[in-house]
Amino acid sequence: MLIRSFRLGDYIYIKKIWQETGLEQTETESLDALAKQLAWDSELVLIAEDDEKAVGVIVGTIDGSRGYFYRLAVDPQYQGKGFGRKLVEALEKRFIEKGVSRIFIMVNQENTQVLPFYNAMGYEIKKYFTLSKKIEGNN
Repeated sequence: MLIRSFRLGDYIYIKKIWQETGLEQTETESLDALAKQLAWDSELVLIAEDDEKAVGVIVGTIDGSRGYFYRLAVDPQYQGKGFGRKLVEALEKRFIEKGVSRIFIMVNQENTQVLPFYNAMGYEIKKYFTLSKKIEGNN
């Protein structure tokens, strides 16, 4: 198992992983979001690799002293083998190196099966409302 920074050739594999795990909205949204994060800080997009194959991904971002991660996904054939945990731990280490003091995760309300995983890693559920507005003309 190897955890490393994202390489352009990984996109085809992580796109497939996001599709299989239900994390891809549309291909355009996924590619745009990934491109923006890579331009901002490419060290916060990590890949789990097994036998030279990308099998997991996590995308992080920083706002001041707060770190956020989203789109943690592991190929279903590799789930339960520690890849997700290693991705989170590696991103946490990079957050610490960059001065982050608190990490937030956004989880879809229907995705409750991931909560025990995050609880086991020390994350607590907080009560927040997330509001969203799509602005016409911006894709």
